[in-house]
Amino acid sequence: MGGYHCINRSPPSSPLCTQYTILPVIPKGSRQDVVSATINASYIWRNCEVSKLTKNMRLQSMSSSDESVQLSRFAEWIANIGDGTIGDEVDDAYIIEIPENMLIQDNGDPIDSFAQVIYPNIEQRIEDPKYLQDRAILAPTLDVVDAVNDYMIGKLSGDCHKYYSSNTVCKSDSNGDMLGDVHTPEFLNSIKCSGVSNHELNLKVGTPVMLLRNIDPSNGLCNGTRLLIIRLGSYVLECKILTGHSAGDKVLVPRLSLTPSDVRVPFKFQRRQFPVMISYAMTINKSQGQSLANVGLYLKKPVFSHGQLYVAVSRVTNPTGLKILLCSDEDGETNSTVNVVYKEVFQNL
Repeated sequence: MGGYHCINRSPPSSPLCTQYTILPVIPKGSRQDVVSATINASYIWRNCEVSKLTKNMRLQSMSSSDESVQLSRFAEWIANIGDGTIGDEVDDAYIIEIPENMLIQDNGDPIDSFAQVIYPNIEQRIEDPKYLQDRAILAPTLDVVDAVNDYMIGKLSGDCHKYYSSNTVCKSDSNGDMLGDVHTPEFLNSIKCSGVSNHELNLKVGTPVMLLRNIDPSNGLCNGTRLLIIRLGSYVLECKILTGHSAGDKVLVPRLSLTPSDVRVPFKFQRRQFPVMISYAMTINKSQGQSLANVGLYLKKPVFSHGQLYVAVSRVTNPTGLKILLCSDEDGETNSTVNVVYKEVFQNL
């Protein structure tokens, strides 16, 4: 039971004892609820042996001494963001300045600004798996991610295939019959939530997508695996795996029936759709575990939970690959943003 308790209470997609990463998601929970759900708040924690990691293994080694110094400073900056030792404390968060060399200047269209920096010459590189697997735009919220992905797929040539889901209220819900009459198909189609494909998927050949479900883990088809669409069928998508030990393999992805677990939806419903989302951009939470050469962090709004900024800036393998666009509520440019750190998480480590 102790082992089960340890695994069950840990973040589903982050290393067990990495306190810098995003903490467990507690729907409608307070800060205290989130902290109490961490692994080191468990009653079995006192029986655990703690090993601390001291080297950022994602960052690639540099050949020259100057580059090595730059890498060391970048690794230290990332660690300081993780433990909240830089920035001015304001309302339980920290205001930190972003180095000028990491900032992207908004040319009036922030998404286009990112497209030019993170995905240069994409029209000529759509059949280059290495080009696509090495880069992504990150944002804190799903609505911003959808806006970026819609813009990026519009830049691709070729026919756009529209795939629509089938949505039904689950009969297992105690009020299933009544809800089925109240919630029209149009309402069910409009629901967007994390972990489930949108009702309408607009896809083109050459589009990178991310799996949202485990289909065949032994062959590399896991939740979070990135794929490249090479053929669009009516009932299956033919894709090439971009990441993991099966990179380069061709696979078929069928439609699946997905039941959202988002508590913001106060009833259970089932959506039958291809279990993928376009992945030119992804949420910061979904990027956990990814290693990328080029990352664009689009902060239309600041991060809002512990570890999000750390996760975002630590996805890159090289400090020159990180570019950040900050949006200010006021006129003019800004070089600072919010970092959320719950320092009480570190108390008994």
